Amino acid sequence: MKIALQIIQIVISIALIALVVLQAKGGGLGSLFGSQGGAITKTRRGLEKTLFQLTVVLAIAFLSVAIITVAFFG
Repeated sequence: MKIALQIIQIVISIALIALVVLQAKGGGLGSLFGSQGGAITKTRRGLEKTLFQLTVVLAIAFLSVAIITVAFFG
């Protein structure tokens, strides 16, 4: 059971990394590290909103699995 939870946590973490990279905008390395120039704030729509919501869900799932793993097998 502990190994299954650890594997689930690894899969979730890889998916989280992929989603965060997909959300990076601007195309240059500067945008990956936070410098976006004169970027205008806008609301999330369509695929961008879905990616954001999925990132939040996976982050909550990651935290939940981590807490369960420590609580039962800590």
